[in-house]
Amino acid sequence: MNLKPLYLFICALIVSSCSMNFLFLFPRELTKDSTFQQFDSEKEDTLHLKFSDANEPQFYYQNGANVESHYSIESRSYPNSNQDTLNAWILRPTSEYNGTTLFFLHGNFGNVVLNYPLAAPFAERGYKVFIFDYSEFGFSQGKATRKNVLIDANSSLDYMLSLDEFKNEHILIYGQSLGGHLAPVLGKQNEVKIDGIVLEGAFSCHDDVAASRVGFLGRWFVGEKYSAKDSIPLIKKPVLVIHSISDETIPFKQGKKLFDVATEPKDFYQIDSTHILGPIYYADSIVSRMERLFSR
Repeated sequence: MNLKPLYLFICALIVSSCSMNFLFLFPRELTKDSTFQQFDSEKEDTLHLKFSDANEPQFYYQNGANVESHYSIESRSYPNSNQDTLNAWILRPTSEYNGTTLFFLHGNFGNVVLNYPLAAPFAERGYKVFIFDYSEFGFSQGKATRKNVLIDANSSLDYMLSLDEFKNEHILIYGQSLGGHLAPVLGKQNEVKIDGIVLEGAFSCHDDVAASRVGFLGRWFVGEKYSAKDSIPLIKKPVLVIHSISDETIPFKQGKKLFDVATEPKDFYQIDSTHILGPIYYADSIVSRMERLFSR
């Protein structure tokens, strides 16, 4: 048997990705020249997004009509502990604020522009939302690694809590996919600062994802740095786990595994949609469950 191809494959895994970051992080950069557009059938016009020199998002219709929204967006920049500059958006409801802020950890793909529509349904329902880009995502500087993702999350939470408007507020960590795996780790490290955790489409550990993507060899070389399934049993704050039975990206059983090892009080919400699209199709029922579990 010729084992050379296997040896070459294993060596490539070791050399190119001791930490297997390529399996987990898919950043997309933003620049001040980045633009986006989408046709709005209701308005029968194209909605455009561009950025000011200060990275503030600017939305406008082609015909000059006002863009109506149930929330405002402010861009913020701040350093992480590596002294790389990170970028975040603060979504504030234009209706009455309900007193709860979601610290939103988005998934492993894209940037804040591609992920904020998944946070916006909560701003439309009275929540403030702080959503930021990990290093190398969007306008954020630095290198996208699993180590830096956790550094970025801690630095961003500390920055948010340093702002006067978020002091003494009701704070929930809401994590999706990669962010859902990160949320229990961050939550355990900052348990006194938060009031609860929501996980949507989260994976149980890096090993499990690697094995599902590249087979059993993934478990050998993934280099587990931190784990949701190890952190979540240690958290004493309420936990809501949301997972779609039809999720083809992160298997349903991984979300169930996290729920099973979490301590009370906890709740599991089984939905049926594409991966992490719960806020698009189930926003009202998710909010209802959050209000019940995280009531003050």
